[in-house]
Amino acid sequence: MTDNKEQDTEIHPLKSEEGVSPASLTKKGVCLGSSGLSHLSSWRTAAFFLSVFLCLISIFAFSFIIPCPVRPVSQRTWINTYGDSSTYTFLAVTDANNDKVMDVIFAFRGSKGCLNVSCSDAGFSSPCSFLVAVTGTNGSVLWERPLSQELLWVQCGIEKLGGLEAPGCLLFHSQNLTAIDSRSGVTLWQNNNTLGLKQPALKVPDLDGDEVGDVVLIGAAGDETKVVIVSGRTGQQIGIDADPGLSDVLGHVIHVTSSGSYYILFKKDSAVYGYALKNIVAMAIKTPGSNIKLQQDPKWEEMTNSTSGSVPVYNSGSVQHLLKMGNQGKTPENLLLVTGHWVELTDGQSLRSLWRVNITKVISEPVFGNFNKDGVPDVVIEDEIGNGTKKVVILDGSSGAVLWEVDMVSSSTSPKTSTVNTTDYRSAFLFWGEIPGEANATVSLNQQHFLYLLHPSYPKILLELNNSTESIAAFKAVLFEKSRHAGYMLLTGPTEQSETGSVSLAKRKLKEDVAHSRVVRLSQEEGFSDQEIRDSFFRLRYSSST
Repeated sequence: MTDNKEQDTEIHPLKSEEGVSPASLTKKGVCLGSSGLSHLSSWRTAAFFLSVFLCLISIFAFSFIIPCPVRPVSQRTWINTYGDSSTYTFLAVTDANNDKVMDVIFAFRGSKGCLNVSCSDAGFSSPCSFLVAVTGTNGSVLWERPLSQELLWVQCGIEKLGGLEAPGCLLFHSQNLTAIDSRSGVTLWQNNNTLGLKQPALKVPDLDGDEVGDVVLIGAAGDETKVVIVSGRTGQQIGIDADPGLSDVLGHVIHVTSSGSYYILFKKDSAVYGYALKNIVAMAIKTPGSNIKLQQDPKWEEMTNSTSGSVPVYNSGSVQHLLKMGNQGKTPENLLLVTGHWVELTDGQSLRSLWRVNITKVISEPVFGNFNKDGVPDVVIEDEIGNGTKKVVILDGSSGAVLWEVDMVSSSTSPKTSTVNTTDYRSAFLFWGEIPGEANATVSLNQQHFLYLLHPSYPKILLELNNSTESIAAFKAVLFEKSRHAGYMLLTGPTEQSETGSVSLAKRKLKEDVAHSRVVRLSQEEGFSDQEIRDSFFRLRYSSST
């Protein structure tokens, strides 16, 4: 018996006796673990407390020692006023101070700028022009550039200008083409050109091998049209003036086909012609074997006239407006053409007509927005129908069908419609006019303009947001901050150089205006109270994309 028990103990040395706890065995001298495990447990405890200590140190460091970035506080509304001045119809929006809030660039004519810099201080006669950038948060001046009086046009948002990462602006003034940094207002480069250069400047691929995209400008020498190519980095002209053999050109755009080929489209009074950028560059740069990687579209080359070298893009009527209309980022963009009798959308590759809608007389350039959720931009048209009235029409971008329309009292000085995207993949539409019967005779005599807000959620409802008796030079709906803080900019004042008066630049926040808006019912079908409708519009959220 004893031998068996001892043998069992040898085979199972840690086997406890029935009914005896491990603690009891420990007291009896049975070893449950080595001393190394005990030391390891102590090290683990120490490591745990050390990690907690380091975490607390990190929290205190980020909370108190390392300052958090201060988010700019945007005022709901602000207004800047400039006395004894006149202004231009130019208004651009960009993040000029890199605080992730959109800022505003505009121009005015006067004797003294916002920062008390006079024309004579800059060596110009008085009055002169001033290009000014102000913050979107509170309207304070970021920078100011005195210019000669003869400021012909300004175009901002040109990527990689001067080789910088931030978009820049091009100015054409007193036969000088000047590139400036939109974040500081300093000159990047300047090019003297005796041609009458026209907007828009066209951004094209790198043609001179400096890894910065270049700029194509269309100029006029008498009735003849010239094409000028300048380096986007230095402003130096690339080659000589190219002559496509056109006269009386009224407009131009750059168009990219489905093969990635670049074509310049020239709008004349009765037709639109396309010229391959590769051929234009060959006219300017006559050096044999120049290594410029441009191509021509095979389908478009089949349509090219062998004599003129042009592609007949459109020849069905007098063309007033030529715009490109994107379709969910696809290439090519389609072409929207407005003539004296219709609005027509043309396929950007095959040039076949997609749809055509008859009109009376379009009184402003069409704009794009999203009334429905099909991902195709819809088209807003303001059509003059006579007797001082206009019809605001939203056309379906896919079919040309009328999605929404309203008749309004028209004013020749009203700015065109503007849109801002909402998070439900549609747009808010803001347009100026006067709903018939909504204003009295005194208001009409004062030429008062009314601003209305439309959202597709309530197609029978408009909100009257604002009204003005001032001459409106420029108007733009703006998403000041990504996914929040939608508003609009309003620039008012005399635009003729011979006139002076009060120029004002005002920012308004949409939510602020919605809260104090007046509900205009286009029909009595909606069963909601005025306050319920305001609350619904107030809850709209805005987006930088659809």
